[in-house]
Amino acid sequence: MVFEFFGDKKKAVISMAHIGALPGTPLYDADGGLDKLIDGVLSDIRKLQNGGVDAIMFGNENDRPYVFKAPPEGIAAMTAIVQAVKPELKVPFGVNYLWDPTASVAIGAATGARFVREIFTGLFASDMGLWEPDCAAASRLRHNLGRDDMKLLFNINAEFAHSLDQRPIELRAKSAVFSSMADAILVSGPITGQPADQSHLRSVCETIKDVPVFANTGVNIDNVRDVLSLASGVVIGTHFKMGGNTWNAVDGDRVKRFMDVVATLR
Repeated sequence: MVFEFFGDKKKAVISMAHIGALPGTPLYDADGGLDKLIDGVLSDIRKLQNGGVDAIMFGNENDRPYVFKAPPEGIAAMTAIVQAVKPELKVPFGVNYLWDPTASVAIGAATGARFVREIFTGLFASDMGLWEPDCAAASRLRHNLGRDDMKLLFNINAEFAHSLDQRPIELRAKSAVFSSMADAILVSGPITGQPADQSHLRSVCETIKDVPVFANTGVNIDNVRDVLSLASGVVIGTHFKMGGNTWNAVDGDRVKRFMDVVATLR
């Protein structure tokens, strides 16, 4: 069992529901407004659930270029969208506001999410500048909002960035569990849609035994057997999209084919 909300599943598939660009961002469609964003994510949710995924995570991947501190309009819009689509959900859900752990926790707590993913620890040189997350603030907010049950999934090697911490990745993972109380460790590739280094994933999985380890990027139908031979689960966005393009809508057939393979592995 990965988490109690996955029941008896020993290998979990968390799928991404990428919300369109939110208000205040360069790609936001003001003419379509929130209604268009809700319709788009509802369509993706239905395809993901029909395909048999175990959980859905809402993310604002379309809010390029990304920020470290979520603006009020972004937090409000994402909260409203998740609340609007909740009646359609048949699986557990989580949230991730890129790249703000405190905002992610706030949205998750307000909407009843079961988990939150973010960069909570470390120090990175990134496309967005120097990246210095505040894990303590996010964890304290979770506690103060009465949501200690909401799992925090720690992405420990950020996309679009290079860690300035020279410790081996498995030591950074162990430290995040020990000092920052991570509920799960996620291992990523260098960019969205690109696989994690297999040696990194293996090292982390061999070191971390107290909490689940997930492959966070680049998992596809060709490598999922190797990945799930190591990891407790996967997070998938790009592979489920039409043509394997991150920015496209979900392709229900791709989801079904992938989940059929996963069914043989658990």
